[in-house]
Amino acid sequence: MKNSKIVIIKTGETFPSIIPVLGDFEDWIARGLEQPSHDIQVVNVEASQPLPLLDAVKGVVIAGSHAMVTQNHDWSLELEGWIPELIRENIPLLGICYGHQLIAKAMGGVVDFHPRGIEIGTADIDCVMPRDGDQLFNNLPPRFKAHVFHSQTIIKLPESAVLVAKNDFEPHHAFRIGSSAWGVQFHPESDIPILKAYIENLTQAIVDSGQDPSLVLDGVEETPIAFKLLKRFGSLASDRP
Repeated sequence: MKNSKIVIIKTGETFPSIIPVLGDFEDWIARGLEQPSHDIQVVNVEASQPLPLLDAVKGVVIAGSHAMVTQNHDWSLELEGWIPELIRENIPLLGICYGHQLIAKAMGGVVDFHPRGIEIGTADIDCVMPRDGDQLFNNLPPRFKAHVFHSQTIIKLPESAVLVAKNDFEPHHAFRIGSSAWGVQFHPESDIPILKAYIENLTQAIVDSGQDPSLVLDGVEETPIAFKLLKRFGSLASDRP
């Protein structure tokens, strides 16, 4: 494990107008992990970069994407086939948004478009399990704020999954499989500038879902508890024996 890396799986890019100013998905995740840059590797599966060997990996974060899990792109199906191997080997795994949904699909869950349209803005997230029994959510408040922007959802969790968090809009905001694999529908890597940029780029989708973009924008708040999860995951992966 000496030369192994925390691997960020890049599954697409954010809006082109955002990248020069705020960076891309992998930049936001790397910032939140708070690990030395030489311990982090980015693998762009959408650009056909090969997945690493398991013995070169001490943790994996599967990032969000503007692709949809139900599109079943070749790169996504290959990644989907790799996920059960990570879980069997107890390699710490965190899926964010697209990654969250793909982990569920890989393990027998069902993903589709959310019947209520897009969830976007700063949302209340409710933990629904004892948090002292979970390495990632340990001792978090029963309710915390998180940034959200997604149109697809997990319709049905895998049988092996334990529900960790939800809210009134999204019944499966976080789950765990085994002791070291998690999916989170919300975006712990997001900050206020990132979320505001998403609201501005998705104004029509917000209107189409019956929401007022100005109210969504007015409700944007900092989310320090959600952001803490990335640092926790980075430490968990780094300390893996």
